Amino acid sequence: MARSAILNVMVQAAMKAGRSLARDFGEVQNLQVSLKGPGDYVSQADKRSEEIVFSELKRARPDYSFLMEETGAVEGSDGQHRWLVDPLDGTTNFLHGIPMFAVSIALERQGQIVAGVIFNPAMDELYTAERGGGAFLNDRRLRVAGRTKLVDAVIGTGVPHLGRGDHGNYLLQLRNVMGEVSGVRRLGAAALDLAYVAAGRFDGFWEDGLHPWDTGAGIVLIREAGGFVTDLDGGQNVIESKALVAGNEAIQRALLKTLKKPV
Repeated sequence: MARSAILNVMVQAAMKAGRSLARDFGEVQNLQVSLKGPGDYVSQADKRSEEIVFSELKRARPDYSFLMEETGAVEGSDGQHRWLVDPLDGTTNFLHGIPMFAVSIALERQGQIVAGVIFNPAMDELYTAERGGGAFLNDRRLRVAGRTKLVDAVIGTGVPHLGRGDHGNYLLQLRNVMGEVSGVRRLGAAALDLAYVAAGRFDGFWEDGLHPWDTGAGIVLIREAGGFVTDLDGGQNVIESKALVAGNEAIQRALLKTLKKPV
C-alpha cells in the first residue's frame, strides 16, 4: 500500500515507541522484586514511549499541537492540526504481562480525524488508516464484519473498575447486551478494541469514559473500513464525547438501540 508522507511519519513514530515498549515488556516479569514497584516501572515505560512519539512528530511537523495522555495539551502555532497520542494503551495488561497493549496516534485537522495508527508491538500488528484511503493491518486491506444481527455478533466493551465509571449504569447496559448477542469480550485496551472492529474480529464495541487519545485512531480506522461510530445518543461529535458505539451499519444501529433500552 502507498502511504502519504504524514502517515509514514506517524508509522515511524509508533513503531519506534513500540520497540521501546517491547523491550520494557520483556522485563515485566522481573518487576515484582523492584523496590519502587511495578507501577513506577510502567509509568516510566509510558513516559519513554510518549517522549519518543513527541520527538518524532515534533521534528516532522514542528507547528502542530498535541494532546497526549501523560503530558496533556501542548499548543503549537498551527491552529488547524493536533496530534492525539496514547503512548501505552492497555497499561494494566502491560503490567501483568498480557500482550494486549498499543501505541495509538491520530491526526486531527480542523476538528476531524484524518489519519490514525495503532501499533501492538507484542503481536507485531500495525493498523493504519487515512481519510479516503482505506484501513489496513500490516498492509492488508480491512473491512468491518458483515454480520447484520446481534444474535450472531461478538461485541467488545470496556468494563469500569475501581475508581472509574458508573458501575450501576454499565451493569444495566451489559445486561441488555449480553441477552442479545453471541458473545461479549473485554481486551483492556480501547484502541485495540476499535482496531478489532475495523478488522472484523469484533462485530461491534461500546464503552463510556474514554478520551480523545483513546479513540482518535480507532475512529478513522473503523470509518475507513466501512463502519460507523457515534456517541451514545447517535451523534457524530465522537471525539468530544466520552462514550462511543461502533460497528457496521446494522450492528451499530442495533447495539445503540439495545444500550438505550429502558430498564
